[in-house]
Formats: sequence, C-alpha cells, structure tokens
Amino acid sequence: MRILVVGAGALGGYFGGRLLAADRDVTFLVRPHRAALLAQNGLEIISLKGNLQIADPPIVTADKLAQHYDAVLLSCKAFDLTDAIRSFAPAVGPQTMILPLLNGMLHLDILASHFGAEHVLGGLSKISATLDEAGRIHHLSTFHSISFGEQDGARTARIEALDSTLSAAGFDAHPSDKILAEMWNKWVFIAAAASLGSLMRAAVGDLVAAGAASYATALLKECAAIAARHDFPQQAESMRFGENMLTEAGSTFKPSMLRDIERGQRTEAHHIIGDLLRRGGDLPTPILQIADMHLRVYETRRAREADA
Repeated sequence: MRILVVGAGALGGYFGGRLLAADRDVTFLVRPHRAALLAQNGLEIISLKGNLQIADPPIVTADKLAQHYDAVLLSCKAFDLTDAIRSFAPAVGPQTMILPLLNGMLHLDILASHFGAEHVLGGLSKISATLDEAGRIHHLSTFHSISFGEQDGARTARIEALDSTLSAAGFDAHPSDKILAEMWNKWVFIAAAASLGSLMRAAVGDLVAAGAASYATALLKECAAIAARHDFPQQAESMRFGENMLTEAGSTFKPSMLRDIERGQRTEAHHIIGDLLRRGGDLPTPILQIADMHLRVYETRRAREADA
C-alpha cells in the first residue's frame, strides 16, 4: 500500500517515520521549508518508545505531486485544512482512502464536500508530541496510537488492507467499528481540556492547587451534553478518564492548545470549540461559551499583532 503522509510535523512525522522504519511505502508531502530541513537533517524522532533517525526520507512538494496513492494520512492542523486539501488533491484517485487525524468532526464534512464521502474514513490519534526549532519530533508520552474505520462501522476490504499496513509498524493501530463514537469521545475531552487550559493558562496540577478543579468537571459535562444531543452519549468510563486527567493533583499535563497560546501561535479553537458550540444549539454551556470568546479575542489580537 502506497501512503502519502500530508505533513511531517509532530503527528505526521512521528507516525510516518515509524511506518518508514517498518519498511512501509511512505512519502511525505511537505512545504519547501520543511523539505529543505528533512533533506539536510533527515527525520529525527526522540521517544521513550525508541529514538529514530531516518536520513533522506521520501518527500514530495505539492508542485511535484502527480500520482495517485492508496491512502492519504492527513495530519495537518485544522486551520491548514483548506491549503492541505489543495496540495494533496492530485493524489486522490478513484480508490484512494483519506484517513484524517484531526480533532473534532468538521473536517469530515469539509473533506466529503471536496472528494466525496466515500473517500473519507473516520480516524483519530492518541499521542503527545511536539516539534522543536531544529525540526526534531519529541514524543512526550508512552502512548502512540491510531484508530480508524469506515464511518458507518462496516469492516470492509480496504479497512482490512489498511489494518495490515498499519499493524506492527512501531505504534498501536486499532480498526474500529465505532469510529465516530470514538471521535466524539476524544472531542469531548479535547474541547474540555483546551477550554480549561486556555482560560486558566496553567497545567492541571496548578489549577487543582488553586481550587479550580470543579471547572474541569463542569466543562466535561457541558461538552458531553452536546455529544449526547447528537446521539453519542459519553460512557461513565470516558467521563471518569476525563475527570481524572483534568483534576489530578500535581499533574503537569497541558493541552496542546495552551502550548500554542504560550508560543503565540494560531490555535484550532474554531474547529475544536467553536464548532462544538454550534452543534450544541440552545444547550446551556456557559463556561464553554466564555472559553470560545476568550479564544476569539486571543486570535483577533494575535492576527492584529502579526499584521503590525
């Protein structure tokens, strides 16, 4: 199976690098600056699961992309989705699967509108990783997994083929017959964590020490209510996991959106929090609404300062 990994940042670079090391047929679609870094330094992963150095990984830039692939692994940030679609569109043939690893659900609708719903799988990743200034990928945890499946839950021949390719490739791969439910589960947690971190601007342990743990529980309930409205009620186990993660005394956990804010970078607030609020309609979500407005103000100021 020929796989095009869109982007070679923390997410795409990590999973694509593991696939390459397992002798899978992988090519990275990258921008010119990242292409130059990879050509000069190779792809480097620093991880408790084993470091990896791949000299001269297979890369292509959008202007040179001229063939179809069996699968497209989409790992871009949500705010880069439009540009990413434009760049990888020539790779999508009649049988191409698109496996997006973005958070939330909005991207499924956007991808379907461009390529047709039949091309778009459901998918999610669980990993904590970041890219440093030298372009090295730092895997910050011990978990590293991809879940994937047909949106209707069917176990098709193409899911079997993808499972065969992703399995035993240096990370955990899980075909799922309930992938949309898993995506909603992750969305509820990510939205609550991102909202909490963005509002409090602190790691979980610090906000717990300050007496703010109740806000984490309230945010989880607000997000879960929206999921339930769309027929994806949260199971008790998922809620317990979220509460434990966001109320653990001494925890150094920070959501990636908070790390983006601390660096003055653009966030995925619209895709993760704004779209969730839109789907909530008239449900009472006061803390989520405050977090959304807080992030809107941040993005407005960031854009103004970037243009100054």
